[in-house]
Amino acid sequence: MKFSAASSLIGNDFASRRWHWPAAIAMSLAALTVAISGCVISQPMTGLAHTAIPDLHASPERLRDHVRVLSEDFLGRGFEQPQTLQRAADYIVAELAKSGVMAERQRFEVDGQGYENLIARFGLAEGTKPLLVMGAHYDSALTHEGVPTPGADDNASGVAGLLELARLLKQTTPGQPVELVFYTLEEPPNFRTNDMGSYRHALSLQQRNQPVRLMLSVEMIGYYSDDSGSQSYPLAPLGWIYPDKGNFIALIGEMKNFSEMRRTKAVMRASGGGPNPLGVHSLNAPRFVHGVDFSDHLNYWRLGYPAIMVTDTSFMRNPHYHQRTDTWDRLDYSRMAQVVRMLAAVALDTP
Repeated sequence: MKFSAASSLIGNDFASRRWHWPAAIAMSLAALTVAISGCVISQPMTGLAHTAIPDLHASPERLRDHVRVLSEDFLGRGFEQPQTLQRAADYIVAELAKSGVMAERQRFEVDGQGYENLIARFGLAEGTKPLLVMGAHYDSALTHEGVPTPGADDNASGVAGLLELARLLKQTTPGQPVELVFYTLEEPPNFRTNDMGSYRHALSLQQRNQPVRLMLSVEMIGYYSDDSGSQSYPLAPLGWIYPDKGNFIALIGEMKNFSEMRRTKAVMRASGGGPNPLGVHSLNAPRFVHGVDFSDHLNYWRLGYPAIMVTDTSFMRNPHYHQRTDTWDRLDYSRMAQVVRMLAAVALDTP
């Protein structure tokens, strides 16, 4: 009896295991697929770059002052208030001049009204090597109720970052041609149209057959949170791979921009420095993923140029996105300064 019972139990156990093996294998393959996919889109093992980076210091105080002026003195810097938008452009030109940088005004018309991108050039002359473009839009959005937003994070933070970056690059010489571009008309009603300032700039590069190594869209770099659950993602599984605290800077690119992402991420990580270095996380994703093309890099993708968005992840973290509460006092200027130093390192990195 004991033997028969034991045999029965062994037989049942074997049968049970036999039926569970396919499920176990399927689950293991699924887990492996998720792990491989996570590595492909996030590049977790990206090593540190070895390019020597000068000890450039980005000023949190200058960043704060720029954001405060842009968000308070030029409230309503949008398509609906072209005079205010023009005053903001003039401020950018004047601040560049204070750093000894001349700005080219790229003018164009929309519905009979003039608008302009502002372009500052550094390093080698165009044509010697492929161009590195770093751009940020200086216009701001309306709320859903049609009220102008201060646009401190969106995108006075990016503009302030480029103004401080221009000051740093004036102190050294990049070993590649670099353009810092301040775009107009990124926000609705012009978003996804050929009237976006970034489309006009990208098209001008294409028309003169200018090779582009990479474009970086500096889109909202000032909002951070160390609270658990402060970071969300467009797809739930991404929460298994990335942090749940919104205390890092993100790089967003297409799947085909894998190599450009790898080098950019490595350089930015290596240049973070300090006792509390800012985390750098990346995502290579198809364009259909919600939010991955929500800035000026979209137009460089459209024209076949490699492009990456540098961002605090916008509405995936910042509850004040496109609200009247997007004010200068809610931003973290020390972490912004770290991002600017990282951008300087990318500009000075010569492939």
